[in-house]
Amino acid sequence: MKSRRLFWNIVEKIEQLIESGLYQPGSRLPPERELAETFDVSRPTIREAIIALEVRERVEVKTGSGVYVLASKHAPKPLNNISAFELTQARALVEGEAAALAATTITDDELRDLKSTLDAMEKEENPEHADRDFHMIISRATRNNAILLAVENLWQVRDTNAEVKAAYKGVCSQSSSKRLHEHTVIYQALKKRDNQAARAAMHQHFNRLINALFEAKEAQALEEVRRQTIETRGLYSLSHVIKQA
Repeated sequence: MKSRRLFWNIVEKIEQLIESGLYQPGSRLPPERELAETFDVSRPTIREAIIALEVRERVEVKTGSGVYVLASKHAPKPLNNISAFELTQARALVEGEAAALAATTITDDELRDLKSTLDAMEKEENPEHADRDFHMIISRATRNNAILLAVENLWQVRDTNAEVKAAYKGVCSQSSSKRLHEHTVIYQALKKRDNQAARAAMHQHFNRLINALFEAKEAQALEEVRRQTIETRGLYSLSHVIKQA
């Protein structure tokens, strides 16, 4: 009876984490060993919990691949009323503090993982995924699930909001070297365990990004004004009258 109650307790905890957004639909749950350590239970108890979650259609077990979270039938719609500027400002505030906190808690293993993402960015090996992994490693290194959830949700907006995706794609694709340099500065601050430098480096990263977004927006607006001017000039020009005369 005690074992039965224990694995149901794990089921409820994992479901709560899924509902909170910590484990996003389509994402893979941590390995069995890691879950056992997280919840301080045996691996057989985790296996029982996973079976129950699969029966409840909360996860899907893919042999040789892992356990994946299924989308909830009542999942909230993505937030589409957030602009790229609002998102970037929010990310700067949240992730700046995440970096400062992580500077005091990050492990050597996590620093090695961060360095691997920098190597991937430098080699242009799926730099967008490396960018995301970089920020998520820092968020996890805070050991604060609320911060991790906040950063996960901000990245969800980045990945699902069409306007934000387009704005970020246009800016990030033109500044890969700057992005690599900024992430390297953040990494170096974390490696030195300097929380103030880590916060400042993260803020500088997002400050450059938001200024790039403004410049892109201005260029787009100028191009639209130029297009409208050409159309108006064509509509009201007297050139054809003068030629006839």
